[in-house]
Amino acid sequence: MKLPKKTLTNEWKDVQWVLTDVDDTLTWHGQLPAETLIALSALQRAGLKVVAVTGACAGWCDHIAQLWPVDAVIGENGAFIMEKKNGFLTVSSGELMSTIVEKQSILKQQIIEILIDYPELNLTLDQSYRLCEVAIDIGQNRKPVSPDIIAEVMSKINALGANATASSIHINSWYGEHSKKATSFSFLQEKGLSEAQIIEQACYIGDSLNDELMFANLPKSVGVANIQNYWNKLKHHPQVVMSEPGGYGFAEFSKLLLAVKDNS
Repeated sequence: MKLPKKTLTNEWKDVQWVLTDVDDTLTWHGQLPAETLIALSALQRAGLKVVAVTGACAGWCDHIAQLWPVDAVIGENGAFIMEKKNGFLTVSSGELMSTIVEKQSILKQQIIEILIDYPELNLTLDQSYRLCEVAIDIGQNRKPVSPDIIAEVMSKINALGANATASSIHINSWYGEHSKKATSFSFLQEKGLSEAQIIEQACYIGDSLNDELMFANLPKSVGVANIQNYWNKLKHHPQVVMSEPGGYGFAEFSKLLLAVKDNS
């Protein structure tokens, strides 16, 4: 397994938007390093726009959007966008909220029935704070679940016609056409960027399998060091890999990016 070097070429000077996963990309071992907040703040002070793109629940996204140095949060794998406008937090979605809630209710019952065959698995503790998704804990508040079990459960969810993706801590599932990639690109297009400008001006940093679609569609992509845990399972890899894990790797990347822009 040969990882790309942790260097940024001169083309990274054009980056204006930093899109980033949250769990085990901004955090590490369930904690938020001080280095993460310092890095996020440094990026904003330099004039870059920072968007958290995460599978995290709406409750957690509300906290991030309200209190962290970010410009917006795309939550529950693209189900909604939380953004401050004129000093007030707004929530928008591609679907009516009533439709989202109805679909989630149906899927939740279906997944509970699937989990009857897996008594060692449970929904996440934050399930009640989710608007769209149904999430299964595979490593957040328990010992990690085996990859074979994860794949088996995801296959059964897919058989329902639902989406399922695995992060380092959750299986996230939902009904609908949204995704991290679809909502991210739509959000940036609403900000006036063409698809060509998105490719030129936006980058993405992540850590696991559910970041693969972003790696595939944004050439300027980064993995924190713990991406190596999934390297051989990824069909699309990040262009650059940091030497530090989680939020420490994000801070490492932020310094490299700002150095490239300062030297341009």
